[in-house]
Amino acid sequence: MAEYDYDVLVIGAGPGGYVAAIRAAQLGLKTACAESRETLGGTCLNVGCIPSKALLHGSELFEEAADGHFSTWGITAEPKLDLGRMMAEKTKAVGELTGGIEFLFKKNKVDWKKGQATFQDAHTVKVGEETVTAKDIVIATGSSVTPLPGVEVDNDKGMIVDSTGALALDRVPEHLVVIGGGVIGLELGSVWRRLGAKVTVVEYLDQLLPGMDTDVRKEAAKIFKKQGMELKLKSKVTGAEVKGKKVLLSVEPADGGDAETIEASHVLVAIGRRPNVDGLGLDAIGLELNKRGQIETDHEFRTSVATDDGGVWAIGDVIPGPMLAHKAEDEGIAVAENIAGQTGIVNHAVIPGVVYTMPEFADVGLTEQEAKDAGHTIKVGKFPMMANSRAKTNRDTDGFVKVIADAETDKVLGVHIVASLAGTMIAQAAQAMEFGATSEDIAYTCHAHPTHAEALKEAAMAVQGKPIHI
Repeated sequence: MAEYDYDVLVIGAGPGGYVAAIRAAQLGLKTACAESRETLGGTCLNVGCIPSKALLHGSELFEEAADGHFSTWGITAEPKLDLGRMMAEKTKAVGELTGGIEFLFKKNKVDWKKGQATFQDAHTVKVGEETVTAKDIVIATGSSVTPLPGVEVDNDKGMIVDSTGALALDRVPEHLVVIGGGVIGLELGSVWRRLGAKVTVVEYLDQLLPGMDTDVRKEAAKIFKKQGMELKLKSKVTGAEVKGKKVLLSVEPADGGDAETIEASHVLVAIGRRPNVDGLGLDAIGLELNKRGQIETDHEFRTSVATDDGGVWAIGDVIPGPMLAHKAEDEGIAVAENIAGQTGIVNHAVIPGVVYTMPEFADVGLTEQEAKDAGHTIKVGKFPMMANSRAKTNRDTDGFVKVIADAETDKVLGVHIVASLAGTMIAQAAQAMEFGATSEDIAYTCHAHPTHAEALKEAAMAVQGKPIHI
């Protein structure tokens, strides 16, 4: 048996990596985690999920006070924005959470190896100036922003930015053009719109939120237009030029046609993310990527690189599947358990997704079209939030709940929610689907009244054509 410095070395300390490292240590494996950032937590905690949610929350509070919702309830307010203080609170939240992971590493005796990790062979990795060996190595390096040809991001100048730069602007944009109508673009666009910016979203496809159910995508367009965003669908940005304090964008119809110029004070490039695999030295271990630049694994998260006493594994954004922190976390637990000889499983058919705008958009399982394409005969139940007593009482009625079930077995195939609490509501749907629930199971489960969650119960009842309140 070869002697190694560690049983497990995890490369990357994002949601997948740090969870994998902690779980491996909990299972009695001597564990280290290599991370090149100055703080733990990866993109999610440092420049992604957490700071964006902080600004979403702060901007929602500002808008509630500023746009009349307060006055609806007899509350008079004249809010004044202190952007520096809002940013400071965001930074404080990030620091608390990244520091919390460092504490958990110490508590679980996970060694943090600081520096860029590069494979030397299947058991050896150079981290900065140190060489570390491990029986099993997990690649969990996450993803980074996909660049757009012709539009050069410069976060330091702060005019053409990516998601990282959009989280750190020093002033509210006069006119923010968001390139990309997906999750990141809409979340950050909504932050700055609420704080006073004019926002234009340029999306190549004919609807926002690629990958979500058609009904949800149509509803999103209605809602964001109503909120004041300008949507330029079926359009593409072909170039950007900074002139003084303005950015001139060249925009063309996606199907071809005459270009137009849009003048913006700021531009956010948010067309997607790509796996972080550069610099890992994958050629040194003979690990090839697929056509999308991802690492392929089996159901246990093993790569093609295996040895007699261990090998290389991969999880999170570097492997196929949705680039979501909670997917990576579940895979982190599973891979650690598999390395330890246990059975780690992730049901990739039940991975919820959430867009944290206001209202929120959440889904789990198949869209209506995906269900049909898979050969299912389906029944669909929908219930509007307008008919939900708690939403109506709160004057919070945008959206609906949609349940898709197999017509023969009644098994729930997908749930799609547009509501202020959609991100929380989707958890019930995911758990029900994990247990193989039918729409009848949800419909005949007692839900507390009055709650937003009752809309899911009514949508499930609607599958059989018998909702109560519509």
